[in-house]
Amino acid sequence: MSILPPPSRPSAARSPTLTEPRWIRAIIITLAILFLIVFVVLPLVLVFSQAFSRGAEAYLRAITDSEAQAAIRLTLLVAAISVSLNMVFGLIAAWAIAKFEFPGKTVLISLVDLPFSVSPVISGLVFVLLFGGQGYFGPWLQSHGIQILFAVPGIVLATTFVTFPFVVRALIPLMQEQGTSEEEAAISLGASGLATFFRVTLPNIKWGVLYGVLLCNARAMGEFGAVAVVSGHIRGETNTMPLLVEILYNEYQFMAAFAVASLLAMLALITLAAKAILERHLDQGQPTRGD
Repeated sequence: MSILPPPSRPSAARSPTLTEPRWIRAIIITLAILFLIVFVVLPLVLVFSQAFSRGAEAYLRAITDSEAQAAIRLTLLVAAISVSLNMVFGLIAAWAIAKFEFPGKTVLISLVDLPFSVSPVISGLVFVLLFGGQGYFGPWLQSHGIQILFAVPGIVLATTFVTFPFVVRALIPLMQEQGTSEEEAAISLGASGLATFFRVTLPNIKWGVLYGVLLCNARAMGEFGAVAVVSGHIRGETNTMPLLVEILYNEYQFMAAFAVASLLAMLALITLAAKAILERHLDQGQPTRGD
């Protein structure tokens, strides 16, 4: 009488990663960890170590300097305006793309992705060609005393352009996944279009909106290329935090440059933590397959 071997588990239930030899998995994991340490962790550690290289008092003096305070205020102002604009336009664009079929929809999607494919420096040059002294609207603006370039409006326009896709791209897949059944039910019960949006659509996508706003804000506060072209680098007036970091570094004020850079690094860490929390809420809100 032979002893039958225990039944083996189905191969489909076996994790694909367990089929690889242990040494291959160890190499892959080690390479991933080394990459993160070299390109993510080590730069952050160096930024903070250089920022506090002369002590906490020197650090506080660097970030409370008049130019640093002006750069911080301008960065926050530009981020607040551009993120608010992108949230409104992003909601409208995502709603149109995800909920309706219309001629030119593919073109609209391509235009939404345009800032991702165009260099920020090129986008800044576009605004120079439009609103500069020799640009298309430049003579008219000058005759009416309106300053766009080398002022806050130009920085806002450039930042809004490069950050436009974030809210839209965060909302389109979420809205497409949810479908239109709830909106159709609300309209069939007599709700108006605006009432349906604010009472049905918006509550369902609130975490997606926050996710897109978070990414948009992080990019807005850290934008360099487009802002550098349209700002004019006027000290104390049109320098945002990234521009001030470059100026301080070029002037060999390394500790002050790293002190301002550490504020942007803190923003990045806060963004990562908030991003993880929002992704958890988004995953919990997704319907399971087969429901």
